[in-house]
Amino acid sequence: MKSLTATLALCTALSAPAAVAARPVTLNTTLNPYGGDGAYLSLYVTDASDKYVGSLWMAGGKSKYYKHLTDWYRATGGDSAQIDGITGASVGAGRTLSVTLDLADALFDAGYTLHVDAAVEDMRDSPNEIAVPLTTGGQGTATRGRRYVAQFSYEM
Repeated sequence: MKSLTATLALCTALSAPAAVAARPVTLNTTLNPYGGDGAYLSLYVTDASDKYVGSLWMAGGKSKYYKHLTDWYRATGGDSAQIDGITGASVGAGRTLSVTLDLADALFDAGYTLHVDAAVEDMRDSPNEIAVPLTTGGQGTATRGRRYVAQFSYEM
């Protein structure tokens, strides 16, 4: 039931902020200058049991590359309905993706984790590039990625 409630809160927070207590959160993902094509990034949330709750943003518009975002793809079965309306262009090496979304207050300080998967054409995939707990105290804290992400942070 908690997972269903969180899923509804996440979806509602993105579509009807007045129905659920929510706050604007800016997600900043800065890539390393890795010297390749633009990166595909999936930003998604899991609960305390590491169960998929929902997608927040997908950077990269060609669905044929989504399978390379392996943890996100496994969690969603590659279901593009999970990202309808929340996609943007891929992100170039050394560039920053900044996305501001309304996220449900229930996601913070309750065991939820924000994940970033990354993939670059003709380079290695990087599942779970970033995994940060969603906490009010964690805002503004820069986290280094494993391969392509120089740093990730969120601001409320």
